[in-house]
Amino acid sequence: MTLSIEKRTHKPPRILIYGPPKVGKSTFGSLAPNPVFIQTEDGLDAIEAPAFPLAESFTQVLQFLGELATETHDFKTLVVDSTDWLERLIHAQVAKENNVKSIEGIGYGRGYLMALDHWKQYIDCINYLRDNKDMMIIQIAHTHIKRFDNPETDSYDRYQIKMHEKASAMIMEHSDIILFANHLVGVKKEQEGFSKRARAVGSGDRVLFSQERPAFVAGNRFGLPEEIPFDRNGAYWNVIASHVPYFNNKGE
Repeated sequence: MTLSIEKRTHKPPRILIYGPPKVGKSTFGSLAPNPVFIQTEDGLDAIEAPAFPLAESFTQVLQFLGELATETHDFKTLVVDSTDWLERLIHAQVAKENNVKSIEGIGYGRGYLMALDHWKQYIDCINYLRDNKDMMIIQIAHTHIKRFDNPETDSYDRYQIKMHEKASAMIMEHSDIILFANHLVGVKKEQEGFSKRARAVGSGDRVLFSQERPAFVAGNRFGLPEEIPFDRNGAYWNVIASHVPYFNNKGE
């Protein structure tokens, strides 16, 4: 009997990068190998990169994904900017399909569950591009600060992806690298009368966090350094490439 074992090939990574505004998330995508952007928000004016027209509906996003799947091109990276604005398009699509003004009009939270079917359709499309068109996937997201109920400790605030909880969980599940981008911030204690007051201080340096901490979610499958300098010349891509087998195979 012959075992049905195939030689494994390394696929391009699926990267989710999220963080506060203006930290450099779109620039991260523009410095990836031969990128093309699907825009769900209008924010690429200062960045020179190939991009589809601003998507005004979820149907249009699927159209752009279909063109990448069927047309001949040499793009190596798809950048979706951003997933939280893509969620708005998905919610509008669900509302339209149910003849209501907004997803909230469906009631009992059923609209958000319906939206997960559209998210699955989208994820199937980007996974197809990775598996069949050899494209790396970068998804950009914004953050908000929400209370996190940790069953092992008291509740605390943490940065979270600015999306519905079930949708963000689905996006993270289908990501090989989750990066939290932020400025480095320290705390300095100053004497104020008879007590000391903590004051936040920062140098302006930025960092990519690749491992989870209480303040945020992060993680990866490739043993990336816990902190990667998020400089403006894109040297972080050398760090990522040195740890991800796909790039080693490609010689990139």
